Amino acid sequence: MKAYLTQLIDGETLTREQAHDILLGITQEKFNDAQIAALLMAIQTRGVTVNELLGFRDGLLETGKHVNLDDYNTLDIVGTGGDGKNTFNISTCSAFVIAGAGYKVTKHGNGASSSVSGASNVLERHGAKFSADPDVLRRSLDQAGIAYFHAPLFAYGMKFVGPVRRALGVPTCFNLLGPLVNPCQPKNSLHGTATQAQQRLYVLVHQKIGDNYGVVTSYDGYDEISLTSGFKLVTPSFEKVFTPKDLGLNYVDSHEIYSGQTPEEACRIFDAVLEGTASEAQKNVVLANAACGISVIDRNLSVEESIAICRESLESGKALEAFKRFLAINS
Repeated sequence: MKAYLTQLIDGETLTREQAHDILLGITQEKFNDAQIAALLMAIQTRGVTVNELLGFRDGLLETGKHVNLDDYNTLDIVGTGGDGKNTFNISTCSAFVIAGAGYKVTKHGNGASSSVSGASNVLERHGAKFSADPDVLRRSLDQAGIAYFHAPLFAYGMKFVGPVRRALGVPTCFNLLGPLVNPCQPKNSLHGTATQAQQRLYVLVHQKIGDNYGVVTSYDGYDEISLTSGFKLVTPSFEKVFTPKDLGLNYVDSHEIYSGQTPEEACRIFDAVLEGTASEAQKNVVLANAACGISVIDRNLSVEESIAICRESLESGKALEAFKRFLAINS
């Protein structure tokens, strides 16, 4: 580790192989907390590179649990988190809207880090039990159109940096790794980033991975489509700026998509969206994110065309039915 730290102090970056080896060393407990903290802050101060992020990703995937679902064409929809906006569970709602529309979703998620309620929190409050059993995950995907991967059951390497990250109390490059280490490595993903710099980084990472991706950021700092501003979507085929009006939707105010101050409040909003009793703003922000997801997995459809498909999934009750089937299998 001394050699790696000296390299970083001298202004050099780590190669992909070096970052991979460091992650393996961390999981083998070769380094102490002070060394890990120094490494993370050296990288954070300068900004993580594509190869460093890929190397850490390689190490997490190698030391974690993989689930082979290669015979499915699925989509993950998740944000990096850490935008500090405390929105309700938009991407989780969107996942069930996409499943209700007939597409397969393999969603990766965790408990809350910077918000009141993360994906795992809201699902647990409904009685969901998380599983790493491939048979359960396949049955959920077949019968509900969606399987959920609770990150701690799969990315074992994360637990070795958890105490240091909590002690530091500031974002590190590991905050950006969550969406990139989905245990089934889906063929398609819609990833949300909180800044344009993160978006560029993610696009370059996806280009190296070689999967089908969409990376989105809102111009006022949300790691998802917030409809509080315009947003930019980058895919392998195009790079485009949208406004809510482009999708036939209205702008919303930040307080309209706020999660509230308790997990119970966030859960009530989640339920209201799927049950059709949410506000227009809450409903529309889910439609926008789900539509972007569908346009990624189904490249024959534009985002604008996908809005109507998502609206039908939500208003017909198909999204709610997908959620009920998911709970029946995962409770």
